[in-house]
Amino acid sequence: MNTNEAVQSTRTTPNLRAPDVWPTFQAHDAPALIDFLVTTVGFLRTAVYEDGGRVAHAQLDWPEGGGVMLGSYDPRSAEWCLKPGTFGAYVVTDHVDALHRRLKEAGVKVIREIEDQPYGSREFAVADPEGNKWSFGTYRGEPRPQQG
Repeated sequence: MNTNEAVQSTRTTPNLRAPDVWPTFQAHDAPALIDFLVTTVGFLRTAVYEDGGRVAHAQLDWPEGGGVMLGSYDPRSAEWCLKPGTFGAYVVTDHVDALHRRLKEAGVKVIREIEDQPYGSREFAVADPEGNKWSFGTYRGEPRPQQG
């Protein structure tokens, strides 16, 4: 199959995801962080692959679109080693007030209280148990320029 056939096949094959940007990070206790992100925050546990007692790969989808990938920290993987607690992400939600309230009630560490921003977003930020920073807000980004 040549490149054009592969592209055409991808366009006509049902149930394939559109290309996305997938933030990735690692955790000292990946199973616990996955549980926190799913049970407390609201991500969907789409896939978790374990290898010898560690999480080799996990995919967590955000119900409103997008997702993240994570795994167990392995400092021997120098080519792709991300120190736990150094990750940050902005997550779009139409339910920012309800999510803020739910996370505060769950005792999640809020590092920036909910607030309306001058650029039109309503958002807040929290830290997860490993120290990663998560900002949740209504800002969906600017429209893409027209292709000319």
